[in-house]
Amino acid sequence: MPDVARLVREYRRSAIRVLFDEASRTEGTLRLEVGEPSFVTPQHIIEQAFQAARQGHTGYGPNGGLLSLRALLSEKLSQVNGLTAGVDEIVVCPGGMNALYNSFAVLIEPGDEVLLPTPGFPNMDEMVRLLGGVPRFFRLRPDNGFLPDFDELGSLISGKTKVMFSNSPSNPTGRVFPEAVVRAIVEFADRHDLWLISDEVYDQLVLDPSAVHVPAARFDTAGRVISIFSFSKVYAMTGWRVGYAVARGDIPQLMRSTQEPQVSCPSTISQKAAEAALTGPRQPIEAMREAYVERATLAVKTAEAAGLRAYEPQGTIYMLLDVSDYGSDGGLDFALELLRAQQVSIAPGSVFGPGGAGTVRVSLAASEATIENGIKRIAVHLQQGRR
Repeated sequence: MPDVARLVREYRRSAIRVLFDEASRTEGTLRLEVGEPSFVTPQHIIEQAFQAARQGHTGYGPNGGLLSLRALLSEKLSQVNGLTAGVDEIVVCPGGMNALYNSFAVLIEPGDEVLLPTPGFPNMDEMVRLLGGVPRFFRLRPDNGFLPDFDELGSLISGKTKVMFSNSPSNPTGRVFPEAVVRAIVEFADRHDLWLISDEVYDQLVLDPSAVHVPAARFDTAGRVISIFSFSKVYAMTGWRVGYAVARGDIPQLMRSTQEPQVSCPSTISQKAAEAALTGPRQPIEAMREAYVERATLAVKTAEAAGLRAYEPQGTIYMLLDVSDYGSDGGLDFALELLRAQQVSIAPGSVFGPGGAGTVRVSLAASEATIENGIKRIAVHLQQGRR
């Protein structure tokens, strides 16, 4: 029998999903491994989806999304992000992950190198490898505020470097890049003739009042930035699978074309729900963001009281804990031991690339009680291991 594709066979499954499956089989586990909001999608969004289905919005839609949704997204980008984007420069996808995959798919060829941050969003390196690209990691170090070192970035450039990936607000560090850093990233990409994929799915989940999300496309004068956004976390719509990409030139049409053989089109009903998310009341959305602010404060205080070093997030729904003080590498084995001993499931730092060593990520999407008790159990496990 013929073998399966080498790149697929070599694909490494995310350790977070390994923990997810294991935790699902462990009754009473405190779930801190995934960014699954504890909130149900706001009712006005759900009701709009029911109404859309009853009205017959149950068929195929355009490859790149409904015109009515893209028109609303054009307004959102202008009002929220300060970006000007026409409806033909917006591509709606089945979730932010598909928008990212689609972006890489139209840019990289086998052997092309991609600059990826570490600690960085999981799955990016495997996504690049699956498409035949070569990940090249640049460090986001805590002693530098989890900001990129442009001297290090410059040293990674080769004749094969094609794309740079940036993520702010950042999963897993929680860092929101200052305007000067965002501008410098775009200028770096321009200087080295790179495409820049800017993951901004947490654009409206800034938790620190002193931080401001600044979109990379604001400084793009050459049409080299592809911006990625999503409804999943901001609106508690993870299962609806609606994300979108914003780009200029030929990129949007290429993405629409390649979306056809991948998924045909995003769900029409989900897109109608997304329209309700954009046009409906903001109070439920803001209430969720305020809850994440409170959970972040609680998480930091609980960690510090338990003797753990926490990196206070400025945005997203995650927080990193440094476990290296206890001699732990924060890897998959540690995470599985913690799950079995304390019934707490976390994301091991190893999933975030080489820069994640010695850390673990806890999700602020869980309830306050789960966060507080989970962090306390992590501390107990580390302290018992030290004895």
